[in-house]
Amino acid sequence: MHLEPGPERRPLLNPLQRRTDMQRRRFRRGVYLLPSLFTLGNLFCGYACVVYAMRGELETAATFVGFAVVLDMLDGRIARLTGTTSGFGREFDSLADVVSFGMAPALLMFRWGLEPLGRLGWAAGFVFVTAGAIRLARFNIQASSDKRYFVGMPIPAAAAVPASTVFMYPYGLHDYPSALPALVLMLVPALLMVSTIRFRSFKTIDLQARRSYTILLAVAIGFLAIATQPRWTLVVLAYTYLLSPFVGMAITRFRRRGGKVEASHQTSEGQPAKGKS
Repeated sequence: MHLEPGPERRPLLNPLQRRTDMQRRRFRRGVYLLPSLFTLGNLFCGYACVVYAMRGELETAATFVGFAVVLDMLDGRIARLTGTTSGFGREFDSLADVVSFGMAPALLMFRWGLEPLGRLGWAAGFVFVTAGAIRLARFNIQASSDKRYFVGMPIPAAAAVPASTVFMYPYGLHDYPSALPALVLMLVPALLMVSTIRFRSFKTIDLQARRSYTILLAVAIGFLAIATQPRWTLVVLAYTYLLSPFVGMAITRFRRRGGKVEASHQTSEGQPAKGKS
């Protein structure tokens, strides 16, 4: 009697092929775990920043924000290079960023300069945390057509502004008048995070292009500057990125105005003078 093969019947796999498939699935699980380990390290740095800030060791606390920025850059890059991006990884990364780049810098700034301001100080810190959470939520649901730019200031860059300032001057602000600049360090990055100003993204840099040698040289110079003058270098990098879109808009407006003036000048020269035949 001949039996028709049913849909539940599957071809038998030889032991070697089954072992290969199991090893491939196990490797895939390991690859998915790798970017999450960097995210976990990012979360730990945020927690360590809070602990050291509560103990009054502000310089050490600020360095953990810098470590968190590096780990946050690595987990996304590794996930894209290995093709292991996932919904879990995206949500886990956002939750870690709220701690490392929202809560940790706000508490760090409160111990550094917002505490003398009383309720105004902790309110400014809460505004920063709220703006960071809104920025991350908007980034997760927003589909950007231009991958070269972020809409609003990225939260790691916003956290780098107060953290680099504290790292450069860890002695703190201890009275009401001198603590007022701390409000600026909290509120300006917070407003930029929820704005629609475009900030340059470095995720689309092609490392295989011809200019990769120039990028490698620039990174080497950056490492040398951080190794020799870490305080000033990190402050300059943080504030340069904060001001970069405004400088870009000013240059673009100047070029457009110069082009219009040149075009109108050429048009006026090409027209015949009135009253002459």
